[in-house]
Order: sequence, then C-alpha cells, then structure tokens
Amino acid sequence: MEESKVPKHIGIIIDGNRRFAKRLMMKPWKGHEWGAKKFEQLLEWCKEYNIRELTLYTFSIENFNRPKEEFEFLMDLFVKEFKKLKQENSKIHENKIKINFIGRINMFPGDVQKGMQNLMALTKGYSNFIINFAMAYGGRAEIIDATKKIAEQVKSGKLNIDEINEEVFRKNIYMESEPDLIIRTSERRLSGFLLWQGSYAEIQFLPDVLWPEFTKEHFIQCLEDYASRERRFGK
Repeated sequence: MEESKVPKHIGIIIDGNRRFAKRLMMKPWKGHEWGAKKFEQLLEWCKEYNIRELTLYTFSIENFNRPKEEFEFLMDLFVKEFKKLKQENSKIHENKIKINFIGRINMFPGDVQKGMQNLMALTKGYSNFIINFAMAYGGRAEIIDATKKIAEQVKSGKLNIDEINEEVFRKNIYMESEPDLIIRTSERRLSGFLLWQGSYAEIQFLPDVLWPEFTKEHFIQCLEDYASRERRFGK
C-alpha cells in the first residue's frame, strides 16, 4: 500500500464488548477485558503501517449510566490499564508515544483522573505517535464546552465577537487534529464521535464485527477501502 494513501490519523469507535461477553456466557462487563487486549494489538498494527495518530472512543458521557457493578469494574480496569501503560513505559519511550485524554475527565473518580494525568505528564514531550483516549466524551458536549470557553473570552474582552470563526472554534475544542478515517465496529452510526473534527473523515462501518473480534485482516480491509476512495472534501 502506498504510504501517501495510508491515513495519518484514525479514529475508532470501539463497540461490542458487552455483546461479545454475552456470546461467551460471561457477565457483560467482562467483555471489556477482551477489548483492552485488542488495543495492544491495534498499536502494533498502527506502528507497522506508520499511522501516527489514533483516537479511540473509549467511554462516553452516557456510559456513566451503566449498572453500578459494571461501572466499578470499568473504573478498576481503567486504573489497571493506565498503570500497565506506565509500567511498560520503555515501549512508550522507545516509540515516543504521546498519550492524551479528551472529554470531561473531571467526571471520573479521583484515582482514574490521577492515572490519566500521570500518563499525560509522562509523555507530554513526545510526538512520534499520538494516542487520544476519548473518555467522558460526547461530540455535543465538546461543542458546548468550546462555546462556553469562547463566550468567556468575549465576556473578558480577550476576543471580539466578530473575530469568531472556524479557526477560533478549532482552538477551543478538545482536540484540533482531524481524523482521515473513522472506523465503527458493531453498529452503523457515529454516536456523537468527533462531530467537529470528523466533518470530512472517511467512514468505515463494520456492523457485523464486535470490537474483541476485530482482526488485523479487518484493519487492513479498512485501510484498503480508504486508499481506494477519492477524497474531495466537498469539492
């Protein structure tokens, strides 16, 4: 595959963990452990194809409404995985991977927030590869939060209302970078993922593939489909 036809930034809506667990006759939330293991493989595939940025829709604002037992299991899993990433930081340092968390992360319990902050501080100087975890994330919430930030700047006199344009708005959202390709497993909808940044992203839906079932062959299929498209950006 020609390097010029490989997306530089991929966004993935990782969905289907609970249904996968139900198929195996496990408690639904146990599927999240399988999903976490798939993430490790995904990083290797991205490195192989020199994909420099990855944004994962990991936990939405709506997910806070999950049953108490599942929610607590997920929080423990996040803390465990964050510690694992930090402890295996030779891989992070070797590949100079920058880790970001985007969303209303102040909604999480303190230990989860601490794990996020530690990873961001550890990797803030890196830029060879970037991983953005969208957590406590919602596309509408992001636009509302950006609007509030801009309103505060106008209110304080730092910004004139006539100066508000797409560039100003882009600088006030959670993440300026825009994905070239968005992949969604198990469904055919975006569920509010990167509504602003994904305006001209190519979309690949895999409704029959649950996230833990996502293989390297599926990944390559998505890349090949992307490479075959003509990106016109509305022209």
